[in-house]
Amino acid sequence: MSVIKKKVGWTIAIMVLLIGVGIGYYFTALSLYEPSEDLYGFPIPKKAELVQESNKSKSYDWSRASEENGIPFDYEIALKANGWKKGEREGTSVSYTKENHTIDLLSSTKWLDIIKIK
Repeated sequence: MSVIKKKVGWTIAIMVLLIGVGIGYYFTALSLYEPSEDLYGFPIPKKAELVQESNKSKSYDWSRASEENGIPFDYEIALKANGWKKGEREGTSVSYTKENHTIDLLSSTKWLDIIKIK
C-alpha cells in the first residue's frame, strides 16, 4: 500500500471519529435538558433545582450557571436545537426568541432566572 493511501485512510478514520464524537456530544447535550410547558417549551436543565416560581418566571439553583461565562455550551446547543434564537446580551441577561415568544435568561453564579417576556 502506498504512503498516500495510508495517509488518506488515516485522515478518513480521524474525520469519522471526530464526526462520531460530535454527534454523540450533540445528543448528550440534548438529553440534559427538558422543555418546560410553562415557559413556551423553553429547555430547562434536568439537574437544576426549582427554588422559586411565579406566573411569569422560574428561578433555579444550578451549579453549572455562571455570571462571568453565562450558560454552558451544551445548553446553548440545546436551546438552538429547540428553535430558540439568541438575542442581545445585557450584563447577565440574554434574550431568546422562538416564533412570537421571548424569554429572558439571567445566569449568575449557580443561579438561573428564566422570565417570560412575551
